[in-house]
Amino acid sequence: MAQLTIREASDLLREKKLSPVELTRDCLERIDSLNPTLNAFITIMHESAMAEAGQAEDEIQQGKWRGPLHGIPIGLKDLIDTAGVRTTCGSALFADRIPTEDAEVVTRLRRAGAVIVGKQNLQEFAYGGTSASSHFGPVSNPWDVGRIAGGSSGGSAAAVAAGMCFGAIGTDTGGSVREPAAFCGVVGLKPTYGRVSTRGVFPLSWSLDHVGPLCRSVADSALMLEVLAGYDELDPTSVNWKAEEYSSALDLKNKLRIGVVRHPFLDDLDSDIDQAIKEALRVAEEFAIDVVEVELPDLPTAVQAPEAFAVHAEYFTKSPEFYRPWLLERLRQAKAIDTVSYVRDRHELDRVRKSITRVFSDVDLILTPTTPGPPITIDEALRMSVPPPPGEVWLRNTRPFNVYGLPAISIPCGFTQAGLPIGLQIAGPHFEEGKVLAFAHAFEQATNWHKRLPAI
Repeated sequence: MAQLTIREASDLLREKKLSPVELTRDCLERIDSLNPTLNAFITIMHESAMAEAGQAEDEIQQGKWRGPLHGIPIGLKDLIDTAGVRTTCGSALFADRIPTEDAEVVTRLRRAGAVIVGKQNLQEFAYGGTSASSHFGPVSNPWDVGRIAGGSSGGSAAAVAAGMCFGAIGTDTGGSVREPAAFCGVVGLKPTYGRVSTRGVFPLSWSLDHVGPLCRSVADSALMLEVLAGYDELDPTSVNWKAEEYSSALDLKNKLRIGVVRHPFLDDLDSDIDQAIKEALRVAEEFAIDVVEVELPDLPTAVQAPEAFAVHAEYFTKSPEFYRPWLLERLRQAKAIDTVSYVRDRHELDRVRKSITRVFSDVDLILTPTTPGPPITIDEALRMSVPPPPGEVWLRNTRPFNVYGLPAISIPCGFTQAGLPIGLQIAGPHFEEGKVLAFAHAFEQATNWHKRLPAI
């Protein structure tokens, strides 16, 4: 069952050829078996998951099918609030924190009938790209357990890749859905800024935070986005923009104009990634009117760090001993950024988000490598007690699209000679998730990379 996609499992559940109880039990057994090796989950919700699966089974048997996620086991990054279930943010500071309300995205999942199987490990407070620096220990990559799964949604990506759940919800402030998706060989979608509610999700940077799904196929991402997307009047960052029926619009009806950005996205690439991207662009040309070079606006750089410090200022002052060395140093650096720099760059962020639309007068989509290099070893990541300036190079290609607020997806496009997955990033105009998903689906169906599974 672990090899099924959401769409495949959902069809079997609806036709009553498969039971939500069987499906959930299989996932929980796989979690129990693999989690000692991968450390992808912090909290496993055995009892509540089986109760939810039993309810889903009763409803489906009675003909009360809620939709494609009904009875599907889903995991949550452990900074997404769940009422009555601890939500730790991967930190000693919140090791015993139990929220009283569900996050909005959890409410939407429950309404759709999804089964929540557990809370997934992450980089401490989502501030980094390795998921090695967590109070609960490093997350291992299912393709090579000695390497990082990426971050900060590392546990979510690893769990989906290893068949411990059928989909997961992560967060992405600088690439934290797309980079681990690339490293673990799954699909990671960051929707447009404001497309999915962040209410009830512990913030890293209010201006850059996004919530998005990690799945094993583009079609599954579309199914999950249909449930997650929508206006939340209680979330100040939410945008009242009508959602699409994304899963019904996956067929690419027309060839598109593709943009490629050389600097910095194609600079200093690992040789295996360079070769894979060249081949990916060749495949993409089958669905393109033209492939042209474009340039993107310069990025403001003093937004994320000051906002992260603002979130943590009280805790940082009163209880610095609860932070791990990596995050403690990042917060110290953030504290030193002056107010004028933040205000200027926050204003510039608004300007850049408007000006980026001009790029899409010449192209429909932008294609880049998701990461410039493959995942490093966990030992290498743990030795980085001080963050390497000017930030993690593995997030270099993803971070700009958080600043622009554009929808972007990472899909598998190859493997290194060492057998590690490689990701292709596809970005589109604001609120054009449907176009991004349709092109990603066409590429996926033209290749076989997404069909390969880790041997774990």
